[in-house]
Amino acid sequence: MADVHSKVTRSYNMSRIRSKDTKPEMLVRRFLHKNGFRYRLHVKDLPGKPDIVLPKYKTVIFIHGCFWHGHEGCKYYVVPKTRTEWWLHKIGTNITHDINAESLLKVAGWNIIKIWECELKPVKVSESLSNLIIDLHSKI
Repeated sequence: MADVHSKVTRSYNMSRIRSKDTKPEMLVRRFLHKNGFRYRLHVKDLPGKPDIVLPKYKTVIFIHGCFWHGHEGCKYYVVPKTRTEWWLHKIGTNITHDINAESLLKVAGWNIIKIWECELKPVKVSESLSNLIIDLHSKI
């Protein structure tokens, strides 16, 4: 099955996808800062380069895109109909990297919070952010 976009359009679309400073990530960062939490971003020395690191709480937060990290059962994780094998391999590799990074972080004594992109949609965002505060306060 051929791609529905031309190579130029597909290339442009893919170039717009960011790994840092995404809308979901910025939403969580603003919320944490507003609630008095101070953090570091994308610490290269930690496995998986977590999106947000709260050293005071020995906690890392990963904000995963549902598509890119294969969020099973989520309506935002739909396997593309073109180059399906390639995409499954790509997403599978991301999942493997996530599992390895989480294992290494746990062994090093870090608490891990994973937030999915779908949990930050308008319908669920309030509940998700409230749960995040509860999780962090339980780490004190």
